[in-house]
Amino acid sequence: MSRGTHGTTNMIQKIINFCDKYDMLPSGSRILAAVSGGKDSVFLLHFLSSLRAQRSLELFCAHFNHRLRGAESDRDEEFVKALCEKLEVPCLTGSADVRALAFEKGLGIEEAAREARYAFLEETADKIGAVRILTAHTADDNAETFLLNLTRGSGLRGLCAIPPRRNRISRPLLDTPYAPIKAYLDAHELPHVEDSTNELNNCTRNRVRHEIVPELRKLNPKFDFHAAECISSLREDEEFLQSLACAFIRAHSSENSLPIKEFLSLSKPVSIRVLRQMAGKNLTREHLNSVLEIAASPNPHASADLPGLRVFRDYEKLVFERVKRRNNAEKPQITKQIGENYFGENSSYFKPKPGEIALNSEGNFELSEWGAMVTIRFVSGCLEINNSVNTFFLRRDSIKGNLRLRSRAAGDELRINGRNVTKTLKKLYSENKLNGQGRDFVPVIADDFGVVAVYGFGISERCAPSIGDDVISINLEMRERSKNEG
Repeated sequence: MSRGTHGTTNMIQKIINFCDKYDMLPSGSRILAAVSGGKDSVFLLHFLSSLRAQRSLELFCAHFNHRLRGAESDRDEEFVKALCEKLEVPCLTGSADVRALAFEKGLGIEEAAREARYAFLEETADKIGAVRILTAHTADDNAETFLLNLTRGSGLRGLCAIPPRRNRISRPLLDTPYAPIKAYLDAHELPHVEDSTNELNNCTRNRVRHEIVPELRKLNPKFDFHAAECISSLREDEEFLQSLACAFIRAHSSENSLPIKEFLSLSKPVSIRVLRQMAGKNLTREHLNSVLEIAASPNPHASADLPGLRVFRDYEKLVFERVKRRNNAEKPQITKQIGENYFGENSSYFKPKPGEIALNSEGNFELSEWGAMVTIRFVSGCLEINNSVNTFFLRRDSIKGNLRLRSRAAGDELRINGRNVTKTLKKLYSENKLNGQGRDFVPVIADDFGVVAVYGFGISERCAPSIGDDVISINLEMRERSKNEG
């Protein structure tokens, strides 16, 4: 056996072991492989095809055409179809005008493409009864995600980068670097197609791939190996801490509550994971700290209102109460609503003051009393920040409590991002000759801490995001108000 063949055999066995560890390839199951036509996905399809008999697998291929690169996108689709025909794998295709979707939903191109692609994969898997959806993310992709999350100040879970498996989405190649994959493709003379946009430095990930990672490889030629080992170790630590949190909840939780004495005896790394699991969502650090303060408080009735959740002390118990959506008669005065509530089905609208409107939901809203249409989007890892006087990109973790639209209140101040000066809205309006009743019809967006944005002026410095942050995007389109509207 040649050295190259031996190396390939070791790689294949390592991938199989990784798949078995996370139950990615149940024997006798129907699976769906996402194939773009690039090197990694071609390897994935060929690898899975070779396992069909051994594992009694029913293998299907799914290809999604984003229609972003014209003839090149169509070329990729035809290539995947031809490859599947050669390997005798059923090929299911889908497509969407991603640019139009991005415009319609107020998303960046990359976010819209990912959303459309995964929706297609899930829908296709449902139709054919696939128990796993397999993607071709490699150790190189994982290292890039690790570096991106590191720059964003992520905790341990973020530094674990891409999860090996989430529900039926599985990533068999996540611990496999690109180099041995390329050697396998060469050895089997497997063709592939190239996405020309991968060579452009027009997005953060590509800059990490083309500029930062090569420099790290110069510092240490074994960077890829060590990054994979580091992520694997971090993942093991995260899984261990999660297991401790699960064990604590199984032993001590009762009717959505925890005993405070036992909870406070936990180390913080475990206690914050307990809180996330009890909350059923990814709480921010600020939310986690506020709940920890409640648990340690001498006040037997301390409480905190979080998105869709109220956490409070009932003497020696810490209670997690889902907040139900208020009935239609109590909802803010929104005449048209499209889209789902970002914070989940159990999220509530806070009770607004007269003239205030809650902005807790993602979608398009017609605000008849304001003569305005507002579009709200929640974007993870936003790669395009386009703030203007009527479009506001707000860093999500900067928002304190509830977000609402209202008119100016006495004492309101705004430190407009980039101007290095704080002014009252009264002074800002006066400087811009907004006098009389007109001031009351300038939309002000505020949270529990104060003003975060003002229509016609801009956003607060404290809410300014950077590329890659999770953001709330708010666009306000104002119509001319009729006389009887004031």
